[in-house]
Amino acid sequence: MAEHRSMQRAALLDAARSLLSEGGTEALTFPALAERTGLARSSVYEYFRSRAAVVEELCAVDFPVWAADVEAAMAGADGAEAKIEAYVRKQLELVGDRRHRAVVAISAGELDDRAREKIRAAHGGLVSMVVEALADLGHREPRLAAMLVQGVVDAAVRRIELGVAERSEVVADAAVSMALRGVRG
Repeated sequence: MAEHRSMQRAALLDAARSLLSEGGTEALTFPALAERTGLARSSVYEYFRSRAAVVEELCAVDFPVWAADVEAAMAGADGAEAKIEAYVRKQLELVGDRRHRAVVAISAGELDDRAREKIRAAHGGLVSMVVEALADLGHREPRLAAMLVQGVVDAAVRRIELGVAERSEVVADAAVSMALRGVRG
């Protein structure tokens, strides 16, 4: 029984990822989740009490995986500047991943305060990964610098998602250049 519930919950989350990446937060509805998973709409409510609860669960499940990918990229880099470059590039590489598209769609939508706080906390954990590298470069305010580097990443993510101008590699190169020039500052 517990295994069946776990599988159903995973299927609902996978359907939620697909809906969010295909149509944004407007597409994430309980009827759509029910249709994608073959469950009755009332059954969806047995797993999640609200759309915000689905969002919270996605953040709890997906963000740590995404953060681990970024952390692994940084761990494989030698030196502070290489770690910062890995931090920027890995996040931009993940833009095409369904987990990322879902998190971006989620954060763009109207969520309750609890869901927004979970997203903020997850992003704060991501930003904290680059603080040490910035401190190693001698920044007096490495946390502030890390937040600004993340701002460059966020702007590059939005540019890549537009998909109408530059190739993603061009955006990634520009973001890395801007971040590194800024942190050398």
